[in-house]
Amino acid sequence: MNFLRRKPSLPAALKPALAPEERVVAWSLVTDDTAVVATNHGLWLPGPAFLGWHEIHKAAWSGRELRLTPAELAEERDGYTVLVDGPIATFLLLSPGELPDQVRTRVTKSVAYTTHHPLPSGAGGVRVVGRRVAGQNGLSWAVRYDSGTPVNLPAVVELTDELVAAAQGTMAPPD
Repeated sequence: MNFLRRKPSLPAALKPALAPEERVVAWSLVTDDTAVVATNHGLWLPGPAFLGWHEIHKAAWSGRELRLTPAELAEERDGYTVLVDGPIATFLLLSPGELPDQVRTRVTKSVAYTTHHPLPSGAGGVRVVGRRVAGQNGLSWAVRYDSGTPVNLPAVVELTDELVAAAQGTMAPPD
């Protein structure tokens, strides 16, 4: 048994246009002429579409299918964004190899800070998240509100601003 056997290389015709410091870490065919390709920067999907690791809210692996829930921008606020779940994308992986593990590992590693806060008077809740973005210093800050939260009420916006500022303060490097 040869433990040093090389894994097959991604066919050149399926290789996306990578950034200068981007490299392929895993891939799987979806059809004979399309693939899902994981790089150190994110995930290339058939289309081609690209999701940075910080742009994937959820990733699930069924043993056959990779299900991705991307983040979609709902609003830009001072110092952070408000995100919502985008449409779920599902891919049947013909030869998954290391791809599902790389997706799980890299999405998880992109999260540097996360905490959920219930809002007063049963008004819902908000998750504050600081994520690493490949090729950038610092964290990208975002919030996701629980379903039914009145996101545009001035009191909710003000409290969210305070929660994000406090989170950013805990993650700031010491002077």
